[in-house]
Amino acid sequence: MKNSNGSALKYLNPQVVSKLKSLELKARLVVEGFMVGLHKSPYHGFSVEFTEHKSYMQGDPIKNIDWKVFAKREKYFIKQFEEETNLICHIALDISKSMDFKYKSTLTKLEYSNILAASLIYIMNKQQDAVGLTLYSDKIETYIPPKSNRVHARTLLKTIDGIKPQARTMTSESLNKVAEKLTKKGLVIIISDLFDELEGVIKSVKKFHYKKSEVIVFHILDPVEKNLSISADAVFVDLESKEELATQPYQIQRAYQESVKNFIAKIKSECSSYGIDYCVLDTSTPFDKALLAYFAKRSKMK
Repeated sequence: MKNSNGSALKYLNPQVVSKLKSLELKARLVVEGFMVGLHKSPYHGFSVEFTEHKSYMQGDPIKNIDWKVFAKREKYFIKQFEEETNLICHIALDISKSMDFKYKSTLTKLEYSNILAASLIYIMNKQQDAVGLTLYSDKIETYIPPKSNRVHARTLLKTIDGIKPQARTMTSESLNKVAEKLTKKGLVIIISDLFDELEGVIKSVKKFHYKKSEVIVFHILDPVEKNLSISADAVFVDLESKEELATQPYQIQRAYQESVKNFIAKIKSECSSYGIDYCVLDTSTPFDKALLAYFAKRSKMK
């Protein structure tokens, strides 16, 4: 692989991309790194059979790149379609104070989520899909209906870039309100640590399914929240209530890990039974995992 390709791939690493200042630049470089690292196309079936090819030009929808041709010629060519079906997508992003956490990570959960959301917006804008955004905590903080133009995409990126953590988490109630606002079926992307009463979260996620929308849940955790790998005595502080608990982690580590494992397994099982895609990510996970999950879902939608 050429050095330029290696340079692009590094931006899939959260620690590297976090050092960039502009959120729009972060999103662009994450997507470019993803494109460089992609050897087999995860997106197919977007439209009818293509009738001809043309050379890829900046601004062309990346969904139309013919990867079989690229594999043979190492050049990008675009499939020309007789008909296109654009997607309506809505991103629901948790901005509650529990998301403003990191232990030894470079990024808080919210910072990681912001880059992920921005990268998805960048991709969807390139694909000419309509995308909207909801920011929520214990209530809907911001709601922006879906549109597909470049000015709108920049408005969304600017909104995300100005996020400050807000209040307590009420994911289930907030997602219920988002579901009420959506009048057209499409794709709903939920980005959250899902720190709320489990049954309520599952019930609210299913509402999008009942409204005929496809759903992806990106469950964002800090590595220490998944494993609780702390050896020294510690004081745990609830970021929302400020309640403190002093303990020796080894005394609760096994029970904690089992609880987290069961929590994740329960959500995954419930999502799977309703055709809802579920992807758990910690803040050290390269961004290509999430983008592949998005393209896998996108490729199934007409």
